[in-house]
Amino acid sequence: PRAARILGKQIIREILSHVLLGPGGGALLALVSRQTHFSLISRVLKRIESQYTENLSVDQLAAEANMSVSAFHHNFKSVTSTSPLQYLKTYRLHKARMLMIHDGMKASAAAMRVGYESASQFSREFKRYFGVTPGEDASRIRTMQGA
Repeated sequence: PRAARILGKQIIREILSHVLLGPGGGALLALVSRQTHFSLISRVLKRIESQYTENLSVDQLAAEANMSVSAFHHNFKSVTSTSPLQYLKTYRLHKARMLMIHDGMKASAAAMRVGYESASQFSREFKRYFGVTPGEDASRIRTMQGA
């Protein structure tokens, strides 16, 4: 017990040094670093998800991540497998869908609530993404929930 208290911290340090100096050490260190592209994109994702109703530009988001627009696009896509604007659009569509299904909101009201300026643009994008119109989707899901 006494030796464990004395040597325990040293053994842990030795194990950590072997891990960090080993073949995967650089990647591991990058993952825990606060300034990796993963952490910077993660902060941007949190911003998008908390302020999705606002007019967010790629230039703004890239600046917040301390990246050029092209580096931001590249890193965002490597983390999310989609572009920043596509991510925002998809997030808004899902939020609007939940408002229509759970709150019984009309498509035009849900579109405005999540940041769309045009109900017709929202309907086109909704149908392109989900394969049905907003009204068809909401009534189909409400019917399934009632069954």
